[in-house]
Amino acid sequence: MKTLSITFKDLQIFFKDRGAVVQLFLLPLLFIVVFSGALAAIGSGGEEDTRILLPVVDLDGGEAAQTLLDGLDAAGGVRVESYEQAEAQALLDENKLARVLTIPARFTADIADNHQVTLRFVNHPDADPEETEVVRLVIEGVAQDMSLESQILASLQQMGAMQANAPEEFQVFTAERTMAQARSQFERSRTQPLVAVVQTVPGQPEGEREEMPDAVQLAVPGFTVLFVFLTAQATARSIYDEKRVGSFRRLLAAPMSKASLLAGKMIPNFITGLIQTAVIFAFGIIGMRLLGLTPMALGDAPMAVVLIAVAVALCSSAFGILIAAIARTENQIGGLSSVFLWVMGILGGCFIPLFVLENFLGPLPKIVPHYWANRAFNDLLIRGLGLADVTVEMAVLLAFTALFFVIGLWRFDFD
Repeated sequence: MKTLSITFKDLQIFFKDRGAVVQLFLLPLLFIVVFSGALAAIGSGGEEDTRILLPVVDLDGGEAAQTLLDGLDAAGGVRVESYEQAEAQALLDENKLARVLTIPARFTADIADNHQVTLRFVNHPDADPEETEVVRLVIEGVAQDMSLESQILASLQQMGAMQANAPEEFQVFTAERTMAQARSQFERSRTQPLVAVVQTVPGQPEGEREEMPDAVQLAVPGFTVLFVFLTAQATARSIYDEKRVGSFRRLLAAPMSKASLLAGKMIPNFITGLIQTAVIFAFGIIGMRLLGLTPMALGDAPMAVVLIAVAVALCSSAFGILIAAIARTENQIGGLSSVFLWVMGILGGCFIPLFVLENFLGPLPKIVPHYWANRAFNDLLIRGLGLADVTVEMAVLLAFTALFFVIGLWRFDFD
């Protein structure tokens, strides 16, 4: 009961401080909006289309011509743009276009009649030969696929015509049904190829994410970890204020152990950290949608997210005891601890994605609890993993909690 009384008193004092409430609840929301917008702008600005331009003059405009264009665009490596014939020729003569592909008239009709057709691929003399060869290979590959499909369909059609003269009991499949099945298989082969090629880099874990994840999925957990740990200052300042006015001596006179006393000073920070997490996550899921931005996804294991949030709040609370044990003046609590906590946040991946930090700093970020908290949230929210996959991170956070509390209890000045 004594411990709960201390907790209730500290919570009342904390929520009367409007400046602290703004700093710990509204400031992280502002950070998330600004940071998400900046990351989104950087991501959109950095996605430059590096595919080779392939101007196309379509004199046919039929179904087969569109299939060819779609195949070229989906093949990768080239970017198809349509031009009128006169415009393309003029730009090619002026060397403003390096190459032009012309689809002849009656392309679709000739393909349907199984007649040979010729695509006209013209290059400027000064065009880059390597790029030209790449484009030529892409065109040939798509054209050969279309040719093979056309020949197979023509063969099936001929087989259907031959089978039409057979007795009815031997006509298992009609020509229309066979052709429809073949076209279905061709369509499926484009989206679900039978053989897939996966490129890996030696020394890089398979499936490692190289691209920048969604900005909100990074910003919300990152700033949650940062600001939950910043509440550790509130615990240290509360103890300092108690000592300054003399009320801490009255607490020492109460029939309770020193560990229970410090635990009572931890609980308000723990509750505040959980409220912070709930507010920030709710803003990421609901508030971002109301602002017209991409909302945060909670992942496939919400209970694991809750448990990690509890571990982070506990670790922050214990760190507050450690600050109170080491800092001797109000300036040390407010100044040095702020710098220390912000540096830990930067080093632990609250501002910079972990996969970027690890490329530059190696294992160094692992020395701070922020790293393990952000890693756990990333695994749950971005990679879609479950509780069993973040047990190591949770154990490390609890180990940091015990370490901070034991050192704080050992070094704490109860006088």
